[in-house]
Amino acid sequence: MQVFVTGVSGQLGRDVMLELKKRGIKAVGSDRSGDGKGEFDVVALDITDRDNVEKTLTKLHPDAIVHCAAWTNVDGAEDENMKPVVKKVNVDGTQNLANMAKKLGSKMIYISTDYVFNGQGERPWQPDDKDYAPLNYYGETKLGGELAVSGTIDNYFIVRIAWVFGQNGKNFVDTMLRVGKEHPEVRVVSDQIGTPTYCPDLARLLVDMLETEKYGYYHATNEGGYISWADFTKEIFKQAGINSKVIPVTTEEYGLSIAARPKNSRLDKSKLIENGFTPLPTWQDALSRYLESHD
Repeated sequence: MQVFVTGVSGQLGRDVMLELKKRGIKAVGSDRSGDGKGEFDVVALDITDRDNVEKTLTKLHPDAIVHCAAWTNVDGAEDENMKPVVKKVNVDGTQNLANMAKKLGSKMIYISTDYVFNGQGERPWQPDDKDYAPLNYYGETKLGGELAVSGTIDNYFIVRIAWVFGQNGKNFVDTMLRVGKEHPEVRVVSDQIGTPTYCPDLARLLVDMLETEKYGYYHATNEGGYISWADFTKEIFKQAGINSKVIPVTTEEYGLSIAARPKNSRLDKSKLIENGFTPLPTWQDALSRYLESHD
């Protein structure tokens, strides 16, 4: 099997490449610069350039595409001047890849988000729920990407994740470690509920998926129970030995976000087990491994 991975300069894309390498699976990655830093075979590719996507993928002819590249700046996506760019990346770029997956007969994994839902209530979202109503433009475009994939090919995995953290790039854990060391107390939102997703754990699952034909929609975050951002911060401080006090606040009291955020990011992951996939470890365990890697 040969795999093509987009967005290898990002948190998840790099970990997918590392997992493929560990298993001896041939893979080529892509990002806009094409710089694999000596770790991987990487090509420069702008996924919004349809002709270049066709040329590159026709040459590589992958058996599978793992699409990790995306515009992920949620607040930045609300800028009216940037919306055409966000759509071009998250919807049109995804459509270009799906078109090639169809042409080449490649299976495809598309990484999506809980933001495709309306974020209301307390019931965990099911993978096959269709009552979409994104609260922000980022969510709208990620839903557009989902529909581009599901409307073009049948051999797809659409995998929704939430609260991502990993080794490669900025993330919530690093931010809390920094502010916790700088301030005696930290205000953190307590009415947004979900579960973190650790990129190396997710990468393992995605490669497991590639080795099957159990296509469809899935939810994949770490196990360990649903928590708030404030709960997550308390565990970060506990494991890191930081004495800063966590002050729980509502989303409205916090008030710094431009884009609306979902209060219900609970994702039901039982479909993974039903289809024979190994769930991700607990988020507490994932956090411990992440912190150990930073010592």
